[in-house]
Amino acid sequence: MSNSPGTVASLTAADLRPRGGWRFVKSRLMSVLMGAAFLIVVIPIVFVLGSVIQKGAGIVVRDFPAWFTTEIPARSRAVGPGMKGAIIGTLIITAAASAVAIPLGILAAIYLNEYGRTSPFARMVRFLANVMTGVPSIVMGLFIYIVFTISFGLAGIGGALALAALMLPIVIRSCEEMLRLVPGHLREASYALGTTKSRTVLTVVLPSAAPGIVSGCLLAIARAAGETAPLLFTIGAAKIANWSLFEGENTTLSRQIFVNAFEVLPGPQERAWGAALTLMAMTFLFTVVARVVTARQRKKQR
Repeated sequence: MSNSPGTVASLTAADLRPRGGWRFVKSRLMSVLMGAAFLIVVIPIVFVLGSVIQKGAGIVVRDFPAWFTTEIPARSRAVGPGMKGAIIGTLIITAAASAVAIPLGILAAIYLNEYGRTSPFARMVRFLANVMTGVPSIVMGLFIYIVFTISFGLAGIGGALALAALMLPIVIRSCEEMLRLVPGHLREASYALGTTKSRTVLTVVLPSAAPGIVSGCLLAIARAAGETAPLLFTIGAAKIANWSLFEGENTTLSRQIFVNAFEVLPGPQERAWGAALTLMAMTFLFTVVARVVTARQRKKQR
């Protein structure tokens, strides 16, 4: 065989060509199936986003900034903005629920993965978290209403507790899974330097799992912000913005979507679509801000 450059080049090119066979066919088949699955998931999302933007942008853009600064009309059948009370209520109640559920969920995940592991108490906590994940949101809202709202008469806090109870198992499960993905050699290297277990968790494990923990917390916040059933029992039916969680009734965007969607007149229907668009935009902006902050923290660590 000749060792000329042309022969070597031709052999190299032939070796680099994909060869046929069942393995190649399976690879192509799975690629096609994954692409089809992606389209099946994306198409409904695109239609939903398109419908909400098309029907909700009219009142939000047309009545800007009155949509954000005007109180909800006292008459539900009235035409026009706004959603000030619902926007403020959504932010306050979701923030209070996050302040309760996220720290407790992260601490519980740290205990389960770093300390408890397979102990009886840790297994019980995992079991209860799994059970809470399957509890219907309306049942959780009814429970908080009977146990807390009726006893103390605090509508805003009752709604926040109901959302926190729904967020807590999501935060626990997602954060525990992210902590499991942190390589064990990072912990061993930290221990070799003489650091304690608590300091290793705080300075090595948590920063390494931070992006996944943030994603899990965002998923829980997104679910809480869009929940309607537990809030129907707990927060009341306010029309005016209420900045306090300890006095008076409140309202949220999800509740206004539910209430206005039942009306057949164009005014409340338009407000329902506008509230849906506002809720989606708020969730999207919060997600973007959280991702940017996490990315900057990762760069500082490097």
